[in-house]
Amino acid sequence: MNKRQVLLATALTAVCAANGSVALATDAEKEKCYGIAKAGKNDCASADGSHSCAGQAKKDNDPAEWKFVAKGTCEKIGGQTSAPQKSAPTK
Repeated sequence: MNKRQVLLATALTAVCAANGSVALATDAEKEKCYGIAKAGKNDCASADGSHSCAGQAKKDNDPAEWKFVAKGTCEKIGGQTSAPQKSAPTK
C-alpha cells in the first residue's frame, strides 16, 4: 500500500468506528413506549404475540404495540414503559 491508501483506510476506519459508537449511545438513550404507536408504525413485535415485525400494528394506540422514544418521555406523551399484563385465557 502506498501512503495515500493507508491514510484513506485509516480515515474510513475512524469514520466507521465513530458512527458505531454514536449508534450505541443513541440506543442507550431510548426506551420502549407501549400504547403510542399508530397503525402500521410500530417498531417491532407486539407484546401480546399477535405479530413479530415492525409496521404491523392494526390500530392506533394499541397497548401491546410500542415505539422507541427518548428516555423519560414515554409517560409524558401518554404511553407506558412496561408491557401490558397478559390476560388469562377465558374458558
